[in-house]
Amino acid sequence: MGVVAVGGGPADAFASLFNGAAASARGSSSTSRGATNDVVRVVNGMKHKRLGKGEIAVSELGLGTQRWGSADSNAPDATTCEKFMDYAVLERGVSLIDTAEQYPIPSDRARREGSTEAIIGKWLSKDKSRRSKVTLATKITGGANVTAKNLVKDLESSLARLGTDYVDVYNLHWPARYTPQSNWGQSLMYHVETEAAPYYRNAASFEEIAEAMGKLIKQGKVRGYGSCNDNAYGLTAMCYAARAMGVPEPCNAQGDFSLINRRSEENGLAEMSSPAHENVGWMGYNILAGGVLTGKYLEVAAAVDNPRDRALAERLLANPRGRMDDYSWGKTLYRYRSAPALRAVAAYAELAKAAGMPLTELAIRWARQRSFLTTALIGHTSMEQLEQTINYFNAELPPLDDELMWAIDRVHMRNRLPIFSSERVGADWDGAGEIGERIP
Repeated sequence: MGVVAVGGGPADAFASLFNGAAASARGSSSTSRGATNDVVRVVNGMKHKRLGKGEIAVSELGLGTQRWGSADSNAPDATTCEKFMDYAVLERGVSLIDTAEQYPIPSDRARREGSTEAIIGKWLSKDKSRRSKVTLATKITGGANVTAKNLVKDLESSLARLGTDYVDVYNLHWPARYTPQSNWGQSLMYHVETEAAPYYRNAASFEEIAEAMGKLIKQGKVRGYGSCNDNAYGLTAMCYAARAMGVPEPCNAQGDFSLINRRSEENGLAEMSSPAHENVGWMGYNILAGGVLTGKYLEVAAAVDNPRDRALAERLLANPRGRMDDYSWGKTLYRYRSAPALRAVAAYAELAKAAGMPLTELAIRWARQRSFLTTALIGHTSMEQLEQTINYFNAELPPLDDELMWAIDRVHMRNRLPIFSSERVGADWDGAGEIGERIP
């Protein structure tokens, strides 16, 4: 590619190249069909929003399916999942179903990875008209599994299980490259030396991924794509790579988002996704922070957090209220129950009580009215939970008032990253967190 230097010097040549790229990006945005998060219709009281700049629209509430048919003790079985879709999609205007080739989590020999897609596919097969009512999103397993070849191969397997010839959105479950954004635990710091680890050494480039996604779109097997558990750098690079390769740009990003994890609003992702910039939708998951924002772990702590009361811990392990009472998950998801996180949850619970609503309602309605959020992905274990959640997304429900939103912000300002803060860090842990992850 030739570069013309207007002023003749190296600095001018660089400025010309940079400004040309920026102009190209702005030109691409100016020819878009619409702004992400625009409300395009209301179906049975449920708003549907544009996802990205194109024609894909999603309901404000998406069905999160990670635990559908899983080995969790209280996971919904296939019959219950079909009832969820009957009610949410056919009666209440929900269109988005978000799944992954790796679901259910956890899996076992009887409930293998991919069986969640099969549950959805079976439901779709019962009436051909159902497919047009659904915006279907699935994911390829991330990391070293992401290659041009596997994007095709894994998609074909997902399509077979789903019983359809296309998906609306195809996401990377986590990036191909190394980034602390996709790690478990409380790791946030970027470690340059990890780039050279064997697992990441041959990671697919942004261009390889964009080119492969472009081919799948051209073949009609995918309508849009994006990345989960990524950051502003990753999503912006995907957009620029797509433009360089002459293929459609990603339409969405997906990540953890809640009252106690507002990181994505404040670390550049919201700026990146704005219609003024990359015009990319945002799917937020874990809106209830693994159940912590229901308040059920405030009075009686999670099983693994009761080491001094062995009898209570054993009762909770035998009759878990949710994942936090499971020994394995309780350890893995400890960040949602750090001391700073629980202090924030207690403060939000007081605000909810004063406002005359359950903490669950406060958490969901707060997330819903964030301008950054296109859709909230929420999982359920019972029909009662699903019915209540959908009611919180009624198009006629007024937003939380300004006074309450400001009170929420004041709690947030006490600790802006509560789930990434901890008072349980041993002097002899030598740079490791509670589950062995590298910290800070």
